[in-house]
Amino acid sequence: MYAITVSEPGGPESMQWTEVPDPVAGPGEVVLDVVASAVNRADLMQRQGNYPPPPGASEIIGLECSGRIAELGEGVDGWEVGDEVCALLAGGGYAEKVAVPAAQLLPVPPGVDLVTAAGLPEVACTVWSNIVMAGRLASGETFLVQGGSSGIGTHAIQVAAALGARVAATAGAPDRLERCRELGADIVIDYHDDIAAELKKATDDHGADVILDNMGAKGLAGNLDALAPDGRLVIIGLQGGTKAELDIGALLRKRGSVTAMGLRGRPVDGPHGKGAVVAAVAANVWPMIADGRVRPIVHGSMPMTDAAEAHRTLEAGGVVGKILLTTP
Repeated sequence: MYAITVSEPGGPESMQWTEVPDPVAGPGEVVLDVVASAVNRADLMQRQGNYPPPPGASEIIGLECSGRIAELGEGVDGWEVGDEVCALLAGGGYAEKVAVPAAQLLPVPPGVDLVTAAGLPEVACTVWSNIVMAGRLASGETFLVQGGSSGIGTHAIQVAAALGARVAATAGAPDRLERCRELGADIVIDYHDDIAAELKKATDDHGADVILDNMGAKGLAGNLDALAPDGRLVIIGLQGGTKAELDIGALLRKRGSVTAMGLRGRPVDGPHGKGAVVAAVAANVWPMIADGRVRPIVHGSMPMTDAAEAHRTLEAGGVVGKILLTTP
């Protein structure tokens, strides 16, 4: 098969479309003929050498895909060769074929085409596992997503709104703020402003019950200020660095919690494994997509052979939703 490989850590130019060995379905796995994959921030970090795959995962970039089942491994039930699916991956998506545990497969949601479905597994599993399974977001609470126009952000706004939360979102330009509002955000805040002050002004000084943060260190103090009493801050990204000072006294006074959650390195099995997350997404998020409360947001698509250009586009900023990569 052909896949995108990285000659050495570096810029987009380090990626090439080259021939590599076909994957093999191990016990409990299937092999997919990939129709499309999608670009995530983590892909850029892996290309740069800053986010290696977990032990045993494919070295090929790509955390999600859609396609058709080409081969069933030993012990796989409930799926057939030829089924159209999308999948959460630990790696391997930028390729013509990929092996994936059957527990990480999802049916293509009703009303979504097979190519577009490639951009759903990573955002859906990340959002549900963080704002619901970890953050316990409930109807009537206030939810703040940092980076509301991103792939994660555009999905999180819709899911939180569907759950009955009051949604606040940050973005860096008027057109992206307006896009967040169109997707269901009740409050939009320019992230160049004092986010905590603007949020408190809009919520009668309450703040956010749940915050989904992609900045890490840079945003820690501001997020803590924006947190409501008994609030939950869930950190999923480190775009603003890894180390910051935490005012534990302020956290204690708010009875707040700070959680850092990763998805890629989780085991497949177990109550907090990727299989459990995928099952929860199928049971809860797929019905939201089926009835139109949540829809995939696609910035655009490119041939997988142009993955370098897709990375440049995401790095340049201004992308709303996901960039898809289609196989030749």
